Amino acid sequence: MDKIRQFLRTDGKSAGMTLVGCVLAGFSFSFFTYPNSIVSGGLTGVAQILNLLTGLPVGIMVITMNVPLFLVSWKKFGLRFIIYSLIGMVGTNVSIDLFSLFAWPLTSDILLAAVYGGLLKGLGYGIIFAAGGTAGGTDILSRMLRRKYAYIQLGTISMVLDATVVVAFAVIFSRADAAMYTIITMFVSSRIVNLLLYGTANSSVCYIITTQPHQISLTIGERLHRGATLLKGEGAYSGEERDVVLCAVKRSQIPLLKKIVSSIDGHAFVIITQSHEVFGKNFQDIVKID
Repeated sequence: MDKIRQFLRTDGKSAGMTLVGCVLAGFSFSFFTYPNSIVSGGLTGVAQILNLLTGLPVGIMVITMNVPLFLVSWKKFGLRFIIYSLIGMVGTNVSIDLFSLFAWPLTSDILLAAVYGGLLKGLGYGIIFAAGGTAGGTDILSRMLRRKYAYIQLGTISMVLDATVVVAFAVIFSRADAAMYTIITMFVSSRIVNLLLYGTANSSVCYIITTQPHQISLTIGERLHRGATLLKGEGAYSGEERDVVLCAVKRSQIPLLKKIVSSIDGHAFVIITQSHEVFGKNFQDIVKID
């Protein structure tokens, strides 16, 4: 109990963010996707299929199916994660059942429902993930896989897991069209989740093969305030040694970087690639863990 009280004192803001995400996700389901036969992924999608077959409330079924997953994840993720995930799971599904009492869609255009439903769902889930929790179900499984395969984005993992439910829905109800619109919703949702968690790809990695590595590195530090690393290379054809300057810069700094290189070594060979994430000084905190 002492740990729970300490959590409430120190993590109230994040818990509030989680509840906001729950409301957005529940709103998306009740007013955009479900009324237009767009199936959700994960356990919510399973519950949606069962709801159409039996009439049982979606939210209550999802909460019931989540019990085994929470028992398994308790030791893997710790108290803080479990509390946030409970808030996310219960809050989302209570919102779904409460909003379902109104029972009217905001649009009957299935394409609009797919796009805006995916946007709100992604926004809601992204806020929940950013706060440190999940909405339960396959979101917990996604977290487990993310820890094992850290190079795969969380939204992408969720999208792959959800595809199984979409196929089942299409087969059971012979609704290939609804499944196609569901893919749109999932794509939009995963993009929003990734955007909220990882931000835009705003950094670039530059490889500069030059005869003036020290002068270029020094100028980059002075004018761009970025560090650089000197690498040793060898020409595959000529066999001659080559010096390579490796540095990470913001995308807005690339024009100035080109001017610096061209003014010092007009014969330099420059490769600029878009980076997914850069950790370290003046970039993201390397301590941050998904």
